[in-house]
Amino acid sequence: MQLASRAPAAPAKRRMGRPNLASLGRSLRYLLRYPRLTIGATLSLIIATAAQLVVPQLVQRIIDTIVTNATNQGILSLPANVQAIAAQQLGLDLTSAQAQLDNAPSVLVTATLIIVLFAVARGVFAFGQNFMSQALSENIAFDLRNDLFAKIQRLSFSYHDRNRTGQLMIRATDDVERLRVFIGQGLLMALQALILLGGTLIILMLTNARLTLVVLPILPLALLIFMGFGAIAQPLFVEVQKRLGRVNTTLQENLAGLKVVKSFTSEAREEKRFHDSIDSLLEQRVKVNRIFSFLFPFIFLIANLGQAAVLYFGGRQIIGGTLTLGEWQKFSLYLIYVFIPMGQLGFIISLMAQAGASAERIFEIMDAKNDVENKPGAIDLAAVEGRVEFRDVTFRYFAGGEPVLSDISFSAAPGETVALLGATGSGKSSIINLIPRFYDVSEGQVLIDGHDVRDLTLESLRQHIGIVLQETVLFSGTIRDNIAFGRPDATDAEIIAAAQAAAAHDFITAFPQGYDTPVGERGATLSGGQKQRVAIARALLLDPHILILDDSTSSVDLNTEYEIQKALDTLMKGRTSFVIAQRISTVLNADQILVLEAGNVVARGTHEELMEDSPVYADIYHSQLAEDVKN
Repeated sequence: MQLASRAPAAPAKRRMGRPNLASLGRSLRYLLRYPRLTIGATLSLIIATAAQLVVPQLVQRIIDTIVTNATNQGILSLPANVQAIAAQQLGLDLTSAQAQLDNAPSVLVTATLIIVLFAVARGVFAFGQNFMSQALSENIAFDLRNDLFAKIQRLSFSYHDRNRTGQLMIRATDDVERLRVFIGQGLLMALQALILLGGTLIILMLTNARLTLVVLPILPLALLIFMGFGAIAQPLFVEVQKRLGRVNTTLQENLAGLKVVKSFTSEAREEKRFHDSIDSLLEQRVKVNRIFSFLFPFIFLIANLGQAAVLYFGGRQIIGGTLTLGEWQKFSLYLIYVFIPMGQLGFIISLMAQAGASAERIFEIMDAKNDVENKPGAIDLAAVEGRVEFRDVTFRYFAGGEPVLSDISFSAAPGETVALLGATGSGKSSIINLIPRFYDVSEGQVLIDGHDVRDLTLESLRQHIGIVLQETVLFSGTIRDNIAFGRPDATDAEIIAAAQAAAAHDFITAFPQGYDTPVGERGATLSGGQKQRVAIARALLLDPHILILDDSTSSVDLNTEYEIQKALDTLMKGRTSFVIAQRISTVLNADQILVLEAGNVVARGTHEELMEDSPVYADIYHSQLAEDVKN
């Protein structure tokens, strides 16, 4: 297609700064699609965390039992006269001490079994939580990719003109994966950290409020540090994704244009271009890692400060007799439960920053305004006669740009063939792009059977238009699959008839696998002329009322062109056809020929009329005739 006059709009500057929690929140709404998995994973996490919180209580009981009975054993092993004195000083009942000593083994066994039981329960529910959270995240990633693909498919050509393929691919792959990892790991880890931290602080306050108050001031300090790191990390991860998109774009362009690279011996230059893009990505990732290399030492420093404070103040309480050794050990274990979430926060902040950046990029596509879409109340185009009219059409590829078509007016009666001639950039492809609403006019109207195409649903409009573009695109699969692309339910007889009409049947049957021959990636196993004829057959199978041929015989030799042209002459009967051709010889029989120059129709009429009235057309004709004579 001729897009020489088009210039891409400048991309909007991305807002940098605080993590985009709004975009992240929108992605979490996908959890509502899977309530069972969401509730199951959450309940499993709560039960597993509760089992974890119970263990230090049992440890305290074991330690206090051991210490108490060690003391009892020591006193009961003294001589009888000394026992009474020691028991009196310690306020100990010797009978109760003996009973406690006798029951100690059963108490230890019971406490140990309960610990094992809770450990098993924690393991089972942790497995359930992990399994369900991963299943949940995979399902959400599946939905996000489907939604993204559906949106990208429906976005206007103008959007794709402004955005690189590599960037779109990264958003549907790497950005979705980062969001999936956060939902599968970071989100539940954050919930677990919140439950563990909140439950631990409550237990600690009930156990020893004075000692808890020693640790409590450290938590706001840690939270401020994490929030600061999160605000710094968010824009860094946005830039990582942008640079990764550039790497992907470079790779995609080189793989698609490998023959061109080799033809121009540009391997070294392209290797350098790829090296520069990957080096830029490496530099940004090193910058991110440098930031987080400061975060984790801060975490450990804060944790060590808290542990030191507990050792000192707890030790003083033990010496003062207001704290037992078992309570101190329990407090130390719960203190670990305070610092585990703080340690996890570093990882959670990292995942959240990455997910926030990725969510913003994903929903940037989801929220992209579609320049061409069904307007409210659009009607279906049912029975089609094929009358096409351009009424005072002016078209710009982007707002404020120079018009590539200016005040174009013409009409094509049902069954007429309209040929478009002109130099590159004259506006031929722009005209045919407006008929199926690949773009919308800037001014004026394009009408089919009296309906403004903007009043029709896109689906019904395009179902009646067969298109063979200048740039042939085939999809991986067989020749049969590609011919039947627009009508997957077509019969073999219909597919063969379309191939015969496009002069493709003979070369297809010459392949050992016939219509089941794989075409390879982008039709690599077929020649240019073969691909073009398959594309023509694909359009003809639709039996369209309006046919658009964008220089569709440019990739074939003269003999094949003659065969295709004979078939097209027959097939165009009864259809309104628009033909772009470089050679006048292919459109001599057109009902109407439009000669375009710089977006204006400078001449129109039949071949005979133009030969008499249009010096521009006559010059083109004679120059091509002289060229054909030379050849």
